[in-house]
Amino acid sequence: MRLIPASAFGQTALLIGVLLLINQIVSYLSVTYYFVRPTTQQISSLLATQMQSIISQDLLNKPLVSRLQYADQTNVDIMTTEQALQQGLQQATHYNFMSDQVSANIGIRTDVRISSNDSPVGTPYRVWLSLSTYPEVWVSIPLGNDNDSGSSPPPGMYLMVIGILSVTGGWWFVRHLNRPLKALQQAALQVGKGQFPLPLKEQGSSEMREVTRAFNRMSQGIKQLEDERTLMTAGISHDLRTPLTRIRLASEMLPENSQWVSEGINNDIEDMNAIIDQFIEYARNDRTEHWEQGDLNELIENITASHHRQSDHHITLKLHELPQISLRKTALKRVVENLLENAFRYGSNAITVTTYFDNKQKQVYCRVRDFGPGIPEAALDDVFMPFKQGDKARGSIGSGLGLAITRKIINMHYGGISLRNHPEGGLVAEFWLPLRH
Repeated sequence: MRLIPASAFGQTALLIGVLLLINQIVSYLSVTYYFVRPTTQQISSLLATQMQSIISQDLLNKPLVSRLQYADQTNVDIMTTEQALQQGLQQATHYNFMSDQVSANIGIRTDVRISSNDSPVGTPYRVWLSLSTYPEVWVSIPLGNDNDSGSSPPPGMYLMVIGILSVTGGWWFVRHLNRPLKALQQAALQVGKGQFPLPLKEQGSSEMREVTRAFNRMSQGIKQLEDERTLMTAGISHDLRTPLTRIRLASEMLPENSQWVSEGINNDIEDMNAIIDQFIEYARNDRTEHWEQGDLNELIENITASHHRQSDHHITLKLHELPQISLRKTALKRVVENLLENAFRYGSNAITVTTYFDNKQKQVYCRVRDFGPGIPEAALDDVFMPFKQGDKARGSIGSGLGLAITRKIINMHYGGISLRNHPEGGLVAEFWLPLRH
């Protein structure tokens, strides 16, 4: 279990909370030792003086009339236990430290209790004292004056309110401080997926403004490089097609006895055109296509229908019910077609396509399995790199951009893709897309 939060927001909030807690503890101890403790000692001393006066006048042994006269003069009542219970002794709270202080001052063990007065008129508290030598007699002394109205909250309540307000203010401050970081994180994720958001608003502290300004410049620089790369690739592709067309025309003018040479040249030209198309697709990244809600199963069924027309291709579909997801159909169609083409070209003539929905992860999965030789484990991650290909035993046709384009499209859909060898033989290509709306 992690005790210290990983985020800067959590760490800052925890630091403020710990500092406030220490401040509250120190404040509480300071109030206790420098205000509450001297006050209670003074009250205990006054109570002891009052009891000594009662003892010196022997009022505890005098008749009721003398006690009533004393009560009229001093507002201090002397009553029996039964009378005291009727007047509020039962709701009184016993205080050990005050009992010890009063007992030490008068030399007789004294039981000290305090009760609050719920009535808005009169003293807010009453102190009840009983000497061990007279256990059936209770002395009631009002604490306060007649001008006090009601009872005030204890000091701990004030400290708690101050602590809550301080933590709330600290939480709001930290949240406001980390808001630009959250926006910067989301923008960085978009740039990492090949998307370029609008420049972020420069806000927050001076350091945060500098970081945001530097990020905006970096994002614009990367976008400019992407645009220049796309333009350069399109220009090169256009320039290459012109001489390729002339070569095709020249090959058609060869004598009939050199027809096999012409066919070989035309096949090479077709391969070169396919490679050029892949270069353009890799650079373009399909950022112009709009998002829409669609069914992955329907997309797969439409794509596999064309492969079924080829007699040597056999596809087994295991499509489970899937929810609608947000996708770019043309781009995702290229992903499925690329995986199917690789499975037939490098794997086997019979493949299996499976889809399912993980309700816990809220993700849609598509799995394409062939029954070919597979790829060495060490080369599984390399095949996603541009111009990288897997085991040469699976063939070396193409430019090595197919899976690189596939991963870029999947990343653009906020998903993931992986390759693994099946325990029973063959290669499994699996990608997953989140349930986004």
